[in-house]
Amino acid sequence: MVEGWGEDGLRAPRGALHAQDGVALLAALRRGPAREVLQLAGDGVAGAAAQGLPGAAEMAALFLGVLQERGFRGDEELADRLRAATGDAAIPLLRPLAVDLELLAMLLEGDPAESGGRIDLSTGECRPAFTDELGPGPGPGPEAEEDGDPERWLYVPALGSRAGYQDMELFIEEVEDAALADRLRIAIGGRGAFRRFKDVLAGDERSWSRYHRFRDERQRGRARAWLAEEGYCPHITFFAEPGSGSYPSGPV
Repeated sequence: MVEGWGEDGLRAPRGALHAQDGVALLAALRRGPAREVLQLAGDGVAGAAAQGLPGAAEMAALFLGVLQERGFRGDEELADRLRAATGDAAIPLLRPLAVDLELLAMLLEGDPAESGGRIDLSTGECRPAFTDELGPGPGPGPEAEEDGDPERWLYVPALGSRAGYQDMELFIEEVEDAALADRLRIAIGGRGAFRRFKDVLAGDERSWSRYHRFRDERQRGRARAWLAEEGYCPHITFFAEPGSGSYPSGPV
């Protein structure tokens, strides 16, 4: 693996996304490999490209090329958004929803026996099942959509840890240190695989960081793909160049 993003380096693109600053985002993304931040920053790049910011079309083209090469679940859905933002394809017929893919992934990949939840379609808020036990409102599940306002809630099932186990398997294939890869393969055999895998990685800070970036990208991609299957896509905020005075309000 080539040298990638560290946590300190990720603060810049995360901060730019939070501030809805397209210029800062594009500058930050030039500091590390696109492959590790495609799902994290792809919507922001699409927004910057739709706004016509300098360098955004080139960054979108770079993201598209790497997405097509990588091929994780959810990458094709993100590629469609980037093509639409650059005028190379029609806008996908999906309803924009201001949902946090990281939080959605947590609901989707929880324990089926006790997790899951719902999305407030008016705000994009992800509500874990246990929060409904602490306050008023319908519980998670199909019945929640029938209680009060059927247009407000989207039920999110908990699908369990199978996808997370596959993430570990795929990550091991990318580990260049043969001895570390062998230890990791042994670690994921049998019960307690997740704990043993993390214990082995804990001794190698660089590999630990790479695994988390790898896992986070795959989780966000799975959340994006699930959302598309339900007829929605993450809302893309338009980015305006500071001082331009132009802030279009519609989503891509």
